[in-house]
Amino acid sequence: MRFEFVAGHVVLDYVATVAERTTTRLERLSTPEDLADWLVKARVVDTPPTAGEADLLAARQLRESLYTLVVSLTGGSALTPAVRETLTRFAAHDGPRLSIDAHGNVHRTGTVTQALALLAQEGLLLARDEQHDSIRWCAAPTCTRPFLDRSHARRRRWCGMSTCGDKAKAAAYRARRANGA
Repeated sequence: MRFEFVAGHVVLDYVATVAERTTTRLERLSTPEDLADWLVKARVVDTPPTAGEADLLAARQLRESLYTLVVSLTGGSALTPAVRETLTRFAAHDGPRLSIDAHGNVHRTGTVTQALALLAQEGLLLARDEQHDSIRWCAAPTCTRPFLDRSHARRRRWCGMSTCGDKAKAAAYRARRANGA
């Protein structure tokens, strides 16, 4: 499974593990192994935790609550009590354990529950931080990825230039060539 980390925040990348929500709804966390792999690639933990079907269901529940939180932060409706309760319940657990080895390398270890706790906590902090004003949604018609716009002018339109931005620029180029020919 290919994961992309272009959002600028781990929670926004996690929300994007469902791609094209409004059209094809492409699920990127199809198996417990996908979840464990994502947690490592996102640097939530260093080694894949043991994950089962119950962990996958919990991870998807958290992801949907975080998606609702991001929608709310970007001008959507207020959070329901059920979503607030879900986020609070996941955030109540301890996150991954940090340790440092003799070479100064920091290691993160933990279970799926601990990894999901970190994601929930980061989501709640995103809601508290001023950076939530920088959350944008990709302008590509089928992309539903949120991202942090840290550009100087705050006019970034695409989740990433290697993904939607390149496609949009190529389509615009083809359209100009077709109209000019």
